[in-house]
Amino acid sequence: MSTKWLKSLTAAALIAGTAGVQADTLKVVTDPSFVPFEMMDQETGEMIGFDMEIIAEVAKRAGFEYDLQTMDFNGIIPALQTGNVDIAIAGITITEEREKIVDFSDPYYDSGLRILVRAGNDAVDEMSDLEGMKIGTKIGSTSYDYLVANLEEDDGVTPYPGSSDMYMALMSRAVDAVFYDAPNVGYFASTRGKGKVQTAGPLYEGQQYGIALTNGSEWVDEVNEALESIRADGTYKTIYEKWFGPMPEGE
Repeated sequence: MSTKWLKSLTAAALIAGTAGVQADTLKVVTDPSFVPFEMMDQETGEMIGFDMEIIAEVAKRAGFEYDLQTMDFNGIIPALQTGNVDIAIAGITITEEREKIVDFSDPYYDSGLRILVRAGNDAVDEMSDLEGMKIGTKIGSTSYDYLVANLEEDDGVTPYPGSSDMYMALMSRAVDAVFYDAPNVGYFASTRGKGKVQTAGPLYEGQQYGIALTNGSEWVDEVNEALESIRADGTYKTIYEKWFGPMPEGE
């Protein structure tokens, strides 16, 4: 899918000693289908979600303005590598492989992977139960990599371009299960999929999401300081509980 510019989002510039100094404008990219981290408001056409509120606060405190664009998740890291964008926030798991080619902020969200099946399916309790099944996941994601690495029979693993596609495939019986990021799976199960699907088994592969930046970016320290600031003053907690409910202790 080609890049689509949605809206120029202006964050208040932090003035460093001289009034009237214009903040840098950075290109920020996200994947519009990772609910509730980022999604399009059908009424306004604007991107909303947990990540969208986080990046707005980070930009304001780090001192940059930004233009927001969207693309498929599997194009985000290459876009950072080529310098077509400056920053990405899209529920991106920090991995050693990705850290070789892009810079990451400090983690801003703890996550993991979860199994989703149709309601009433009590035959799936763990990863081994998925052997030989048709399993939907998202292309370019760590959940796809995990399935291929941990299933002996992985011929049925089917990557989809968007999370909504794999959920619809589950409910239409095109696949037997979905394996994907726990917060997204849980959100779907409690909203559009309520009564139709259910989560199953434990949380797999504890993960942490980070804001990704171009390799060698001068903004890493400022982004980290902004993240620390929103945690310290309670802003992070407010945003978290708006989208996910009560924040777990220790977050």
